[in-house]
Amino acid sequence: MLTVLGILVLLVLPSVIGILRDRRIDRQIREAQEAREAHENQKSSSRSTVPSTATWYADGRRSKKLVSS
Repeated sequence: MLTVLGILVLLVLPSVIGILRDRRIDRQIREAQEAREAHENQKSSSRSTVPSTATWYADGRRSKKLVSS
């Protein structure tokens, strides 16, 4: 029974490591996007113009695509 458990752990371990690695990478990407958005918002705050509805809609669609993939 211990042998079977050891084999199971050996089979599952790479998947768990991969999942944890993907989550870490996703978190890093999300943090980089938030930093970029904050930087862009800081740059655009000096301008008095407001983005058009089309720009706002496109930004929302882009962020949803990136999050879902």
